[in-house]
Amino acid sequence: MSSLQQHDIPADIACCHDYERYAEQILPQPHWHYIAGGSGNESTLKANNIVFDKFGLQQTLLPDINQINTRVMLNSERHENPILVAPIAYQQLAHQDGELATVQAANAQDISMVLSTLSSTSLEQVAQYQTSQPLWFQLYIQPDKEHTYDLIKRAEQAGYTSLVITLDAPINGLRNREQRHQFSLPEHIQAQNLQPYSQSVSNQAATGLSSQQVMLSRLLAQSPRWKDISDIIANTRLSVYLKGILTVSDAKKAKELGAAGIIVSNHGGRILDGVPTSIEMLPLIRQAVGHDIEILCDSGIRSGSDIFKALALGANSALVGRPVIYGLATAGAMGVAHCLRLLKDELQLTMALTGCASISDITIDKIRLP
Repeated sequence: MSSLQQHDIPADIACCHDYERYAEQILPQPHWHYIAGGSGNESTLKANNIVFDKFGLQQTLLPDINQINTRVMLNSERHENPILVAPIAYQQLAHQDGELATVQAANAQDISMVLSTLSSTSLEQVAQYQTSQPLWFQLYIQPDKEHTYDLIKRAEQAGYTSLVITLDAPINGLRNREQRHQFSLPEHIQAQNLQPYSQSVSNQAATGLSSQQVMLSRLLAQSPRWKDISDIIANTRLSVYLKGILTVSDAKKAKELGAAGIIVSNHGGRILDGVPTSIEMLPLIRQAVGHDIEILCDSGIRSGSDIFKALALGANSALVGRPVIYGLATAGAMGVAHCLRLLKDELQLTMALTGCASISDITIDKIRLP
């Protein structure tokens, strides 16, 4: 990490949540509200932040444990920890080193990273820094099919091992908070992965619709369908995970299409306000699809005990988003590494006190249901 900007970690940081107040103080207010905000009135965002507390833990007294093993296998890949850095767009909004700081910090903590299509650093450049753990690429399907498949090809050639296709954001949600604080993307920060492709849209003849209606109709017409997902699964050598699943029917459909796994997610409360929390839907989806498909979970995870609860409710692994960005904003790569280390330590401590020597020992009887 010597090429990156070095920062001191504040002495009073005891958990990942502590980074949030520092990030709010450091970041320009429009940037802060873009990162921290959700859609609509933010009811789903708020629920994400409190729902994990509804699930308690069952302590095991005097467990016969000598060592904690956090390794998991995801589609035949060995991961040292059941934690992945979630795909987060435009990380240079939080810190000038952006995704390069995050990938190096994740690498130092033996944690895999999922790079966003909307990364402010190219997927090829980020891939040069990942060595110890698999690197995954998140895909937003593009209006032009050729551009979509070129992104996939680039990810394959750069060494990414899995493809995470986001399904729940064919159009952006209502970002009221961003609008109130007049957020706009700075000119020097761009979606670097999309720079080779033209983003122009042809003019549309007058139809009597408002400009907003025309744009919405255009976006919906270009949004992906299940057939597009099926075609991608059939035409890539990467393992495909489908992200944004919140219903049993969609989970079953993903399994039918041959996805390697599904990610139960409400996009951190950033798309459709009012949808359920991921952790509430997780056990229902696991029961519906069985145990022969992998399930990952995100949205609202802030601690190692949250990760433990997700694993107990049926997840194979968890993704963490905002805490990573708060660490990045506060102390660059060192902040991200420290945040991830805190999550690892908290998970291991929770496992030890509940009598779980390995991830396979984390079962639903280790938590108290609401």
